Amino acid sequence: MSGALPRGNVLGVNVTAVDLGAAVGLVMDAARNRRAMGVSALAVHGVMSAVESPELQYQLNQLEMVLPDGQPVRWALNWLHGIKLPDRVPGPDLMWEVCKAAASEGLGIFLYGSATETLQRIRANLERGMPGLTVAGVQASRFRRATEQERISDFETIRESGASVVFVGLGCPRQEIWTYENRLDLSLPVLAVGAAFDYHAGLLKRSPRWMGKAGLEWLYRLYQEPRRLAGRYLMLNPLFLGALLRQKLGFGSFSTGRGVPPDELTRPS
Repeated sequence: MSGALPRGNVLGVNVTAVDLGAAVGLVMDAARNRRAMGVSALAVHGVMSAVESPELQYQLNQLEMVLPDGQPVRWALNWLHGIKLPDRVPGPDLMWEVCKAAASEGLGIFLYGSATETLQRIRANLERGMPGLTVAGVQASRFRRATEQERISDFETIRESGASVVFVGLGCPRQEIWTYENRLDLSLPVLAVGAAFDYHAGLLKRSPRWMGKAGLEWLYRLYQEPRRLAGRYLMLNPLFLGALLRQKLGFGSFSTGRGVPPDELTRPS
């Protein structure tokens, strides 16, 4: 990992303190040079998942960039470390801007994960919005653990596609695990962007800008998917705030070195 990027420990996760423009520039530099780079756009759910799992914490902290997707993660970064990051880096925006940059430079992208129909919709919407964009290939999720033969086949598909950037939409934390496991072998920037797939497929609507600025995007998502997200948000958000207060006051162990390498890596697909 590059040591030059500013980072801050948020509950044991090293969050990268760069804005959207800088993040896109770093991804594109890796794409041009076909250099391995693992990127996660992380919200509260991802941070709290790492608090509960030392293996996931380790995996996240090996990625080259963990960006503050959620406004509360950006606020925590600024509050805990006196950083003045002006805005968050939402996964859908990161994906869109990287695609725009790739289109302008003639670099192809690859979409990995989600359902076949969703991928078809994303591809159509991206190509309609960016006429110069090359979607070099797609691979739908199998919604189960991939076999070693399937994993090798996926590598070959991605490499033979000629893509320069890989977007992964398997849901958190499966997409972060996949990114951690595969970015070095692919020698490309691999971006775990999660719900960005559903947004760009037109299956979910973005919250009004003022709600995103106010840190209330989670409430808008809860309104859209109450059954799936009620437990996540109504339980995790208070736990997140309580843990932040403990870290600020010096109670509890939130060291970034607490993570441990997984004994047996799983490869969700």
